[in-house]
Amino acid sequence: MIVSVSGAGGRMGSLVAENVAASTDLELGPLYDPRHAGSMVAGHQISDDPATMASADVVVEFTEPDVVMENLATWRSLGLSAVVGTSGFDGDRVSRLRSQWGSGPPNCLVVPNFSIGAVVMMRLAEIAAPHFSAAEVIELHHDRKVDAPSGTAIATAERIADVAPQSRAVESTELLAGARGADVEGVPVHAIRLPGLVAHQQVLFGGTGEMLTIRHDTTDRTAFMPGVLAAVHAVGDLGEPVTVGLESILGI
Repeated sequence: MIVSVSGAGGRMGSLVAENVAASTDLELGPLYDPRHAGSMVAGHQISDDPATMASADVVVEFTEPDVVMENLATWRSLGLSAVVGTSGFDGDRVSRLRSQWGSGPPNCLVVPNFSIGAVVMMRLAEIAAPHFSAAEVIELHHDRKVDAPSGTAIATAERIADVAPQSRAVESTELLAGARGADVEGVPVHAIRLPGLVAHQQVLFGGTGEMLTIRHDTTDRTAFMPGVLAAVHAVGDLGEPVTVGLESILGI
């Protein structure tokens, strides 16, 4: 299987390219990143021409929210299955993607977080939610992350809201705008950006006389690579044209 990388000059894109190149059952294909055209990653030169990607079977998309939809339209037109790690895929954007992508094959797999531990954390939050009155999500990322909140935080809040309505004594009035965080279907989400962080998330549940905290910490980006490679291997066999999350692949 030939695997190309879009956003290959970025931190995650270059790491994906290196891991694909080191894999014994995958072949690294063309690399695309207009911002880093001409640079070398894993022995391959990065191109600024999306047409060069046509020789691949799967493209891994690690770019930015403002270009991802246009890129995915291009990969769909080239007949490439796509594994998407770019943030910003809330419910509205996923709906737009389903409409834009149409029927498969090829297929598209959108993954809010490639960390196996993060996927388990989201599932645990979903299990816990019906047993508590309300929840809030705090996500912490490095100060180079260009968007907020993270896709993982949005997905976690949506999954909590789907299984449990929120119940608080009052809805506090914000004396300063944003003090209660972003509202994701009634679940407040707070985003922290600081140097020294990688990717971290806490889900706090409150009930009568007790609290539950579920926390996940990513200390190195290599934690994402097993999930990326699993997604690459599985995307072509998914039953739907557009799928969200690693859950179905991991059986969680």
